Amino acid sequence: MKVTTTATAAGLGEFIDASPSPFHVCASVAAELEQAGFRRLDEDREWPAPDSAERGRHYVIRGGSIIAWDSGDGDTFRIVGGHTDSPNLRVKQRPDRSSAGLAMVALEPYGGAWLNSWLDRDLGLSGRLAYRVDDRVERTLVHVTEPVIRVPQLAIHLSEDRKGVSLDPQRHVDGLWGLGDAVPDVLGWVAQYAGLDPDAVLGWELMTHDVTPSRLIGVDENLLSAPRLDNQGTCYAGLRALLDGTPSAHTRMLALFDHEEVGSGSERGAASDLLATVCERIVLARGGSRADYLRAMAGSVCLSGDMAHATHPNYPERHEPGHRIAINGGPVLKVNQNLRYASDALGEAIFALACDTAGVPMQRYTHRADLPCGSTIGPITATRTGLTTIDVGAPQLAMHSARELMGADDVPMYSAALQAFLSAS
Repeated sequence: MKVTTTATAAGLGEFIDASPSPFHVCASVAAELEQAGFRRLDEDREWPAPDSAERGRHYVIRGGSIIAWDSGDGDTFRIVGGHTDSPNLRVKQRPDRSSAGLAMVALEPYGGAWLNSWLDRDLGLSGRLAYRVDDRVERTLVHVTEPVIRVPQLAIHLSEDRKGVSLDPQRHVDGLWGLGDAVPDVLGWVAQYAGLDPDAVLGWELMTHDVTPSRLIGVDENLLSAPRLDNQGTCYAGLRALLDGTPSAHTRMLALFDHEEVGSGSERGAASDLLATVCERIVLARGGSRADYLRAMAGSVCLSGDMAHATHPNYPERHEPGHRIAINGGPVLKVNQNLRYASDALGEAIFALACDTAGVPMQRYTHRADLPCGSTIGPITATRTGLTTIDVGAPQLAMHSARELMGADDVPMYSAALQAFLSAS
């Protein structure tokens, strides 16, 4: 099988800059899918049976999660999974505050945000608003690209030992919004920015993002500096893998979930019924039964894609000896004996074969046994669905920082491996 990928580091940077929130990730993915001939389905309506002309190229969106698929001739699924959310600072329900004569916006950490990295950055706002239109509720996305918020660092002269301070997430991460008596309230200003009457806005999910554009850096420009590489690196690589790949006997699927950074326990997280429901409805739409669905899942495989820790050049002792992970060294297989990752021997072999088919090297990651290991949607997906699940990723530095770093060459290699997995016979 020939693997040709259109994924590039520059393309990933453009994707990230257009996608400051999980809702924008879904919109960016959906726009590419529509251009490629995929058609959106609504969960509350009957789904059509795939025909020879369409091959069942569809997608569904549930909040900040999206699942897309290209139906194959066989019964089984090949799924690339990932997540759309990233750690950040999010707007509280009553955001307007004042302190020391300054207008502030009340913020709260989401997920495992590396808080110090959010200080002294120019921040915009993004997310979605729910608003009233007569007797119904509509929703719209908002993307404030201007630097309207900043969380200032404490001056070194005011710290007790000139070594910095330990940040209290309740007291130390509120953002500077403006100065003076005429400063508009946060939600009213955002509503008007989105072209809405502030009084019509009834609900919101708003978050901050670094407005500095993604860019290639280094003397050879072989590194990508960007926010939200974890895990938009997988969202982009998986999307390109789905669109660049060829039809297969399997139904090729991309499943991207919100709320991974806070445990996946929501109506649209990986712990929800979303993936299982979509897979069952695909089987039913083509005339299968519940038993056919259960047989299909037993023969299907999910590749849980999330970013992986590259070996840090300044902290090599924090990594497992003998498992050095190189930037621009190729995709990473992740294994954990305590099942923080879902990979087993069968999964390892499946991904190794995909990397070999794609012509890219594969790296193997194991976390130090004396440090707590993060997790992914992999173990959750395996538990929820019974799917054979493999945890993989692309190497990066500064995970959960407001600004992260990965190798430019790793982007196409990662996508090529995902493509080979999806299109395997």
